[in-house]
Amino acid sequence: MAEVPREVWITGIGIVSCLGEGAQAHWEGLTERRVKIDAERFAPYLVHPLAPLDLDKQIPKKGDQRQMEPWQRIGTYAAGLALADAGVKGNSELLARMDMIVAAGGGERDVAVDVAILSNKRKSANPDAFLNERLMSDLRPTLFLAQLSNLLAGNVSIVHGVTGSSRTFMGEEAAGVDAVRIALARITAGQSELALVGGSHNGEREDLLLLYDAGGHMLRGRFQPVWERQQGMVLGSLGAFLVLESRGHAQARNAKPLGRLLRVLSERSPRPAGAITAALGRMWQSLAPQGPPAHIAVISGATGAQPATNEERAWLETLPGVPVRATGSLLGHGFEPQFAMNIALATLVLGREKLFPPPDSSGLEREYEGPLHRVAVTSVGHWRGEGMALIEAVS
Repeated sequence: MAEVPREVWITGIGIVSCLGEGAQAHWEGLTERRVKIDAERFAPYLVHPLAPLDLDKQIPKKGDQRQMEPWQRIGTYAAGLALADAGVKGNSELLARMDMIVAAGGGERDVAVDVAILSNKRKSANPDAFLNERLMSDLRPTLFLAQLSNLLAGNVSIVHGVTGSSRTFMGEEAAGVDAVRIALARITAGQSELALVGGSHNGEREDLLLLYDAGGHMLRGRFQPVWERQQGMVLGSLGAFLVLESRGHAQARNAKPLGRLLRVLSERSPRPAGAITAALGRMWQSLAPQGPPAHIAVISGATGAQPATNEERAWLETLPGVPVRATGSLLGHGFEPQFAMNIALATLVLGREKLFPPPDSSGLEREYEGPLHRVAVTSVGHWRGEGMALIEAVS
């Protein structure tokens, strides 16, 4: 254990979304306010579809590609980008001791099988027997394996050779916050030197859209930016991984920092009225106990779901001098990897020393031309879980 908490650098990012892949594509998409929406395929629901990827670049074996579901391919691809960005891809010595913490959902359903079973079950003379027979014959063993959340970490290990310790967290937005929080804590305490952390999400799924719509969480009809919606999420397909590293380890291999990860906090309020606003206030006070530091911005992971989004907005309105950007307006919402994605985007902001323009006309997001030294990233789960991170530029 380290006697003094160690400084943690972000030395690599790997991001894919509807805006493309990598830092430059995302920066261009954000600065151009590029909204990519598919309103037809899953109508009345909207999705931010994943940009086309040349999977061979990061997953060279066709057999590996075939045995993965889309969410696994998205995550494995993004992980490869992060490793390359950090300069560790292919370095077997570093990869053998790189720890991995992944936030992932429970895999994807075979929608065609589901539809066939539900359509024919009610026609059967013995529905229970029919159901058992179909489950035994129609669901392949590989489908059951594909439902396992830790298969993303397994595929990253197989394809990219990351063979240190491995942890997978489930739990939607809160899982993404805790994945980064635990990785930071382990490096700060001296339990780890180098970590790959992140996750992936495939938002182009009929079963997910139906599931979240049943809870009243989905936006229908005309697209609107996050703060302009009365209610509803727009799902996005995205993958995001970060390479976190102790400062000493990074300097020893001449790695350049993209940013310094200072704090990651999480809460799980019971969510009576006002609880989210209060939780965000407590976390902000812990990050900035002397008041908001100068030259800071907030990148919000607001989902559009209510009442969570309105309560986050109420808190943001108590920080009138702090510029805000909700990336869900351009990327959509991706649950587990959203927090890592927004931390990655914070490093782009700090590296370019400016904030991208607001994609929203509600009045909450305003133009900002000043310098930026720090970025706070928020995560308010659509149903549970609050988190916040603070990232700082490294001069």
